[in-house]
Amino acid sequence: MRTHHCNEIRPSHIGQKATLIGWINTVRDQGGVIFVDLRDREGITQCVFRPEESAEAAEISHKLRSEDVIQVKGIVRERLKAEGVDTTNDNLETGQVEIVVASVTIVNKAEVLPFQLDKELSNEDLRMKYRYLDIRRPRMTRNLRTRHRVTKSARDFLDEQGFCEIETPILSKSTPEGARDFLVPSRLQSGHFYALPQAPQQYKQLLMVGGIEKYFQIAKCFRDEDLRADRQPEFTQIDIEASFVNQDDVIGLVEGLLGRIFKEARDTEIPASFERITWKDAMDQYGSDKPDRRFGLNFVDLTEELKDCEFRVFSGAVASGGIVKAINAKGFADISTGQIDKLTKLAQAAGAKGLAYIQARGEERDTWRSPFVKRMTDTEVEALRNKLNIEAGDLILFAADQWEPACDVLGRVRLACAEMQNLLEGNTELDFLWVTEFPLLAFDEEEGRYVAVHHPFTRPLKEDEEKLLKGELSTDLRAQAYDVVLNGNELGGGSIRIHEAPLQSAMFTALGISEEQAQEEFSHILDAFKFGAPPHGGLALGLDRLVMLICGEESIREVIAFPKNNKGSDLMSLSPAEVDPKQLRDLRIQSTAKKPTPNGAPA
Repeated sequence: MRTHHCNEIRPSHIGQKATLIGWINTVRDQGGVIFVDLRDREGITQCVFRPEESAEAAEISHKLRSEDVIQVKGIVRERLKAEGVDTTNDNLETGQVEIVVASVTIVNKAEVLPFQLDKELSNEDLRMKYRYLDIRRPRMTRNLRTRHRVTKSARDFLDEQGFCEIETPILSKSTPEGARDFLVPSRLQSGHFYALPQAPQQYKQLLMVGGIEKYFQIAKCFRDEDLRADRQPEFTQIDIEASFVNQDDVIGLVEGLLGRIFKEARDTEIPASFERITWKDAMDQYGSDKPDRRFGLNFVDLTEELKDCEFRVFSGAVASGGIVKAINAKGFADISTGQIDKLTKLAQAAGAKGLAYIQARGEERDTWRSPFVKRMTDTEVEALRNKLNIEAGDLILFAADQWEPACDVLGRVRLACAEMQNLLEGNTELDFLWVTEFPLLAFDEEEGRYVAVHHPFTRPLKEDEEKLLKGELSTDLRAQAYDVVLNGNELGGGSIRIHEAPLQSAMFTALGISEEQAQEEFSHILDAFKFGAPPHGGLALGLDRLVMLICGEESIREVIAFPKNNKGSDLMSLSPAEVDPKQLRDLRIQSTAKKPTPNGAPA
């Protein structure tokens, strides 16, 4: 149906016949001569309808509208460029030439679109409803083609490294791995349910037991959890697992993979290896397990200096075994009352009682605005001045609590403060790093038991294995777990896995999973470990988030062809939806949901 795509015609084609097909981007009437910019996914070519060249085509051209699909045939001509007249367009790769149309076929007429494709649209629900139109926009087309390039680069690289792409089941079994499962009822086995996989975790480990040694998959994963900008109920991972590897092997592989992806998808060279930082140091310095290090605001520990402070928020925290930390937001002493309130509410939402601060409006302490600084000794003030390098115009923000909650609160305040100060405006840096040695266990106060920080198949550090086997549990046990981070975003995470039945059983015991429950839920993997399971480990990269960052987007919905909105709904196909009662009857299921009344309340 075409000889060239709409970004292919060049001056070398002048005088040749060409057939193009695509959508009408714009129509312009210049004194009876119609100019049409014809668009396909590759670009735009200008087509000219002149009555003297083809009266029939010229007559039809007056009926053309934006987004009509047409086919044109004609001769490639050079655009007019003479003294005082220049019709070339340097913004188009085809801007030196045009097609003088000899014949035109209207393939399909388009109704008036619900929104313009050449303008950004703030109404995301409208975009989701007409997603097939939204995808026509150059930004969306570019994003989806970048996603293809990322996926292809990953496949090519891993294939070259000897990895086999193997699919694992979508209909699986519900096991306690953290997030809530999507359940699928079985018609053939009444009262039984499949679960959609949160990740192919157990299957890829079983492939290692099976001797595959190097596995990967562009894997669909499903989690029935609350949504946000970088989360979807269904998402995609670049899932990797290998046998006979240690942490350094996995890290080196992923660094090479990301290097290939960024080179081929973004034409960007990234470091061959990334800096590593332990989880404890990341929290201690930045208050985050995925720290953004592109700006300052590093934490300063003031526990020793303020342990006897008259201000009880500080001294009381230290007396109860806690810490005091602070950041210096240079030049931000003019923060508004509204911004202080916003930071305070953020700290309170994270569990703090409030937010202590000092606005250093001048050099001397009597010019400092703070609810507590008058209760500090000269020695304490000088310690703050020296350790925080306080100068006129600075804003000091504090956190005082037990170590982890204090770090978490100040980490959230740090990010919000950087956003208020526009510290990253115009920053194009790519800061990759590894966060290692995550805690193996966390204590759930509500349930009164330990839970896995990553998943129950994560291997402890060699130094902590014996403690796990002996049941000496604490949050100080460290895991052979590692996350790769880019600019404050977790790109992916993984671990070296447990491959022996005794250690896996000890881990289940630590998590409060009884021997009977372990056999019921995980007998397949526990049995597999009895038959010579190799040491193995891996990692999964979040494909959606990776593409989002490469494309410079702020939501993964912008790099997924047909995403769900923030309520988990597909507004285009109107899913999820009710089903025919007969389908429920076949599944021996009865819905107890009540239909809402017209005012929105349940009936």
